[in-house]
Amino acid sequence: MSLPDAERLLADLAAQMRPHVTPETGLIGLHTGGAWLAERLHALLGVSVPLGTLDVSFHRDDYAQRGLARDARASSIPFDVGGRPLILVDDVLHTGRTVRAALNELFDYGRPTRVELAVLIDRGGRQLPIAPTYCAARLELADNERVKLATDDGVLSLRLVQE
Repeated sequence: MSLPDAERLLADLAAQMRPHVTPETGLIGLHTGGAWLAERLHALLGVSVPLGTLDVSFHRDDYAQRGLARDARASSIPFDVGGRPLILVDDVLHTGRTVRAALNELFDYGRPTRVELAVLIDRGGRQLPIAPTYCAARLELADNERVKLATDDGVLSLRLVQE
């Protein structure tokens, strides 16, 4: 399978989001791939609110089975989320469980006016009723395949991983 160009997808995602971003909009990237995307989108869209990041490790519903990821990072939201429109950014949407965990953690910080979801890739296979507001590409993958976002000196790329 040939994967699309991640940099082109990023530009497409920014174009979808641009008309809807206001001066009050906060971007929050989910570690790690979503944080890379959010950083790039933050600059491309000229968002003035500081960039936020979330690590949802402690809010995952499979935490008891998986334990803490060895590359867990601290969440950082350097702005008040209360009363603000937010866009969660993730690289790949699959089951919806990571986004559910992000929403659980996010509401620990306050009550935003709205939360939208931006993803580079929607690969289907949802287990929860979660859908992206903004999506650059939809891919159909086998159950044993995953798409991973990588960055090399700030240049984004996608690779297919067999599990």
